[in-house]
Amino acid sequence: MSQPGEARAALLAGVGCYTFWGLSPLVFQLMHSLGASSFEIIGHRTFWSAFWAFGLVVAAGQWPEVRRIFAAPRTLALLFLSTILISTNWGVYVWSVTNGHALDTSLGYYLIPLINMAAGAFLFREKLGRFALAAIGLAVVGVALQTWAAGRLPLISIVLAATFGGYGVVRKLVRAEAQPGLFIEALFMTLPGAAYLVWLQSTGQGHFLSSPASALVLFLAGPLTVIPLALFAWAARRMPLSSLGFLQFLGPTITFVIGVTEGEAFGWARAVSFAFIWGGAAVFGYGAWRASRKAAQIARPGQVEAPPELALGASASAE
Repeated sequence: MSQPGEARAALLAGVGCYTFWGLSPLVFQLMHSLGASSFEIIGHRTFWSAFWAFGLVVAAGQWPEVRRIFAAPRTLALLFLSTILISTNWGVYVWSVTNGHALDTSLGYYLIPLINMAAGAFLFREKLGRFALAAIGLAVVGVALQTWAAGRLPLISIVLAATFGGYGVVRKLVRAEAQPGLFIEALFMTLPGAAYLVWLQSTGQGHFLSSPASALVLFLAGPLTVIPLALFAWAARRMPLSSLGFLQFLGPTITFVIGVTEGEAFGWARAVSFAFIWGGAAVFGYGAWRASRKAAQIARPGQVEAPPELALGASASAE
């Protein structure tokens, strides 16, 4: 593929993955409307993801990498920790979007790149520039306003941001490629997920066999999880991280629109709090663009290095 053609394809893949993530609440809500609880949806998501992740590993010829991971106890332990974090994130997310809290999930995912920058500073001693500090400051004000408006901490948003941010930190430490790592994580989740689904069906509470439509929709939980990850992994290798930094706000923006159009409460105080969050996102994006331009001026053509805070932000978004 020519370089301009590959750049366009990478951009489309990046837009596609974040659009997938932004629209996913509609699919989970459809599953819920067919009778599936959030726990049943998570069970199907974990079970079918393993098969799709296995297919991607085989298609990419990365089975030797999977064998190497199984021979490395430290890598397996870190992937087990990342599995706990991502499964918690999935559970809170699915419960939230099927119980009228899409706006809370949107806020949480707006916060993720800003949490990643803070984690990079505290855990990896990465230096934060004035744009990063300003973005984090705006996000803190936004969360404080949400707390004041609701009379409580936005726990859903904080848990989603913390678990996904923590997941990105752990995956940064794991010596494993994205797809083999995802397959191992899916394997960790498959056994309890499958056991729960079998119990549901045996007690007459499962919905997978209730109709062909239910079976098809619940089966979609697998590709809905794995396909956007594959698109992201492909795009991340072929486009600047600063561009991905802008694109990663597409997903929560789509989810935000879904929450508002579905009639979730959105008063003036919440609107102001989101304005601060959007301001932080804009500052983050502008800082990412400036850093990328400076790196491009210093590095030789084709060898542009991303700033550490951007690398950490992208690693978290990749999953």
